[in-house]
Amino acid sequence: MTPSTTKIDTWLPKLVLSLRDYSAQKFSQDLAAGVTVGLVALPLAMAFGISSGVTPQAGLYTAVVAGLLISALGGSRVQIGGPTGAFVVIVAGIVAKFGLGGLAVVTMMAGAMLVVMGATGLGTAVRFIPRPVTIGFTNGIALLIASTEIKDFFGLRTPAVPSEFLPRMRVLVENAGSVNVAAVTVAIFSLAVVVFLPRVTRRIPGSIVALVICTGAGVLLHLPLETIGTKFGGIPRGFPHFAIPDLSHVKITPLIPAAFTVAMLAAIESLLSAVVADGMSGDRHNSNVELIAQGVANIFSPMFGGIPATGAIARTATNVRSGAKTPVAGIVHALTLLAILMVAAPIARFIPLATLAAVLFVVAYNMGEWHEIRVILRLSRADILVWAATFSLTVLADLTVAVEVGIALAALLYIYRISETTSVTPVTEDYLQAGYAHILQDKQVPPYVMILRIHGPFLFGTTEKLAEATRDLTGFPPVLALRLRNMTALDATGLHAIAVLAKRLRESGRTLLLCGARDQPNALIAESALADDIGRENILPHVDAALARAREVYEDFGGVGGDFAADMSKAPV
Repeated sequence: MTPSTTKIDTWLPKLVLSLRDYSAQKFSQDLAAGVTVGLVALPLAMAFGISSGVTPQAGLYTAVVAGLLISALGGSRVQIGGPTGAFVVIVAGIVAKFGLGGLAVVTMMAGAMLVVMGATGLGTAVRFIPRPVTIGFTNGIALLIASTEIKDFFGLRTPAVPSEFLPRMRVLVENAGSVNVAAVTVAIFSLAVVVFLPRVTRRIPGSIVALVICTGAGVLLHLPLETIGTKFGGIPRGFPHFAIPDLSHVKITPLIPAAFTVAMLAAIESLLSAVVADGMSGDRHNSNVELIAQGVANIFSPMFGGIPATGAIARTATNVRSGAKTPVAGIVHALTLLAILMVAAPIARFIPLATLAAVLFVVAYNMGEWHEIRVILRLSRADILVWAATFSLTVLADLTVAVEVGIALAALLYIYRISETTSVTPVTEDYLQAGYAHILQDKQVPPYVMILRIHGPFLFGTTEKLAEATRDLTGFPPVLALRLRNMTALDATGLHAIAVLAKRLRESGRTLLLCGARDQPNALIAESALADDIGRENILPHVDAALARAREVYEDFGGVGGDFAADMSKAPV
């Protein structure tokens, strides 16, 4: 491949690259995966539309138009795009404040921002959002999504429900006596199906089974349920109509903060989803091409009556597990939804809102990253403050404010941690003696050990370097030692990056050792879940101790693929 071809390839969609060696076998796999994901996306798209304060068809139109464009133009082979839970709260807020016209403009502005980010390589800026901020607003969004579904889950009869969390909860509590027994029964049954059916089989999406059974039961038994038909009048049959939104009466300036938030959220969610897809499929996505595709999709989505879209982690994972090989599967997913719109849209009016509420409860639980709260609470007080501020503001204020304040606090924390790494101390005999155990020049590193060093602060914005250095583990020996002697500072994002590496190594049959950490990183590691996860016996004070521990690990080593262990047994130690 010539250098010019290589340069061109870096800006080509994965669909174009995939079609170079496409085959009938790949198409059959993509077809099956695409239809499966399309069925999974059907109830989710409608539910996201409803909970966002728009219509169920808006969610479906987004899944069709944006899903097709993201797969056709994107930088990931298996990414599935469409409406997601991350946007529910902010879209509802935009609609309440600026109306549907304002939402259309915000979405298109966010799309333009994403195109610029991808075209200029600014997609890497997403890395500079620290983990406590990401977890904080993910927790907050999940809680808000769940709170918006309480009314439909219990079939409550209430006046207009406020968009703010506390007033909303007050209205729900005041009207708790209006519970609809039929709605609760349908919701609990739907919840049980969605949660437990995957434990029996993953061939049939639980949400589709719940949708079919509960819709049929509601019609046949004439259950007193609120449905898509009773609330929205049903879903129009046919292809979504193209219309450029009327922007003549819309003031752009007040919409800029919301557009920036949508763009950043879309970038974060899509690239995170692409990383998950890479881990599951063994591929490597192109971040800049992916962001351009996300931008184009968000520019065109409002023209077909849609809402903001991004990469959907759960649907992408389903796509990979269903055997998808190329972006053709994502295109099939969009065409499957379009076929349903063309043929079966009138039936959708019988779907109970209680079933869709149950589906979104599961979505909220899965996206909440609730297990991460325990990890955050074991970090420094400053990290906990950043998380708590982001979480609280997401729930009690709005996502735009939450992200802005969270990033501002994290930036101050970054400056503080960098300042703490500077020290002025005399060189003493004790200092020199203590340093001998850390130096590598006089050490003989056996072939069953690889040593990687982290030099400088390992904070948010720098952790991608570790992921890049360890992307392909196939050539790694049984033991990887991370030398932290020159790692001057560590934060929650860096800690998570090391934890992810430890998990990948463990799953591949390898062992991670940490050695030589200085005071601040060592204290953070010791107090975190990482220490228990990799084993405290694998956290060593210096390289000498790490090599001794590596020998112990290797003596019990059972083999990492191929004949590595056999080959190493012949090597001198």
